[in-house]
Amino acid sequence: MAGKKQFDMDTVLDAAMIQFWRSGYADTSLDDLSRATGLNRSSIYSSLGDKDTLFLRCLDRYATRYGDKFEVALSCAAEDPVAAVRAFFDVTLRRIADPAVPDGCLMAQSVMASPALSPSVAEHAKELFGLQRPRLRTALKAGGMSDENAEDFAAHVAAVNQSLAVMGRAGASPEQLRAIVSVTVDALARALHR
Repeated sequence: MAGKKQFDMDTVLDAAMIQFWRSGYADTSLDDLSRATGLNRSSIYSSLGDKDTLFLRCLDRYATRYGDKFEVALSCAAEDPVAAVRAFFDVTLRRIADPAVPDGCLMAQSVMASPALSPSVAEHAKELFGLQRPRLRTALKAGGMSDENAEDFAAHVAAVNQSLAVMGRAGASPEQLRAIVSVTVDALARALHR
């Protein structure tokens, strides 16, 4: 179509997601999004929606991308829950080590920035953030853990996972992050063998 700019939606959404991830919602302007995506303001509005709508799309994209990786990692939990949890942490450690993405976790930083978000966006960020614990609980129960222990360990593993992103952003070395993971995985192994 003449006069209509063509672009790849996945590329544009990835660029917007990285911009929000790098700078946070409040510190990302439409000009920043325009530079990151290569689209002008009117194209952003007409193709992607307002800033809140675009941010929600980016949060969903992030949650799906890493959520799918977490699901694959935990898929062997019934056979080997310890290996599954280690693989779960490896997803985060690989993301932290990836130079193509910003430090930290878009979901965690969005929840922390809830006061700067509209109520509906803040609620959506919290819902997405909360998906890790039930995912982990289901995997641990499949691995033979009791309901109560699975809930406790799921909360603990989710909290450690988020702390890895924060510590990685603060400059912790890969060795330090792996040592933290080892403490949690060892505790899980002991609990499962009791």
